[in-house]
Parts: sequence; structure tokens; C-alpha cells
Amino acid sequence: MELRSFALRIGLCVVLLAIGQAETHAQSRVQSTSAQVRDWVSGVVTKIAEADRSRGTSPRTKMQGTVTIRVEVAADGFVNRVEVEHSSGSNDLDQRARSAARAASPFSPPPPSLLTNAGTTELSFPLRLQQ
Repeated sequence: MELRSFALRIGLCVVLLAIGQAETHAQSRVQSTSAQVRDWVSGVVTKIAEADRSRGTSPRTKMQGTVTIRVEVAADGFVNRVEVEHSSGSNDLDQRARSAARAASPFSPPPPSLLTNAGTTELSFPLRLQQ
């Protein structure tokens, strides 16, 4: 009887260890996916800001401000759509933000975890435009 009880306890310990290892592996995958998503989003925002700076600005658009844009990116990294979600108060600055997002395309393909069934992902973020 004691041997059977001991064997059951050992079996239970092995099952608990296996569950613990599976949870650790799952957490590792989630952290890896989170880092991949964070890096991709950061790359998109950075590339748009760089596209705006590299395009130069005319005297008419030499203003600064923040525009919140929504960008739809396809699975291949190309921009499908850009909308202004929250205007800067200046039509010129809002257009500059839309143009910069289009000029920055294509991006690297979005992580699969971000893609919808339609094969796209949408990002909404404030874009600070400077002279």
C-alpha cells in the first residue's frame, strides 16, 4: 500500500512538473510574440517619422504638431489605407502625416498574431511632426 501511495505521489509530481514546464514555454512564446509585435509597431512609427523628415517641408508646411493617424497595413507590409483619427487642427499638417505614412510603405510584414482574417492589421497612434 505504501509503495502504491509513493508511486502516485511521484506520478503527481511528474505531472505537475510537466504542466509547469508547458506553462513556462507558453509564457516564453507570449513574451517573444509581445516583443516581436512591439518591435514591429515601433519600426512602423519610426519609418513614418523618418519618411516625413526625409521628404523635407515647404515653407507653407513648416509647422509642427501632433496628428493621430490610423494606418491599415496588409500582410505584405504595404499600406492599404491612412486616415486622420484626431486632427492637428491644420489641414496641411494632417495631409503631411497621411503622405508620410504612404511614403514609408512598404513596411516589413506584420507579425501573424496581428493579422485579421482579412489579412490586414490596423494601427492607431499619435505622430509628432516637426520642422
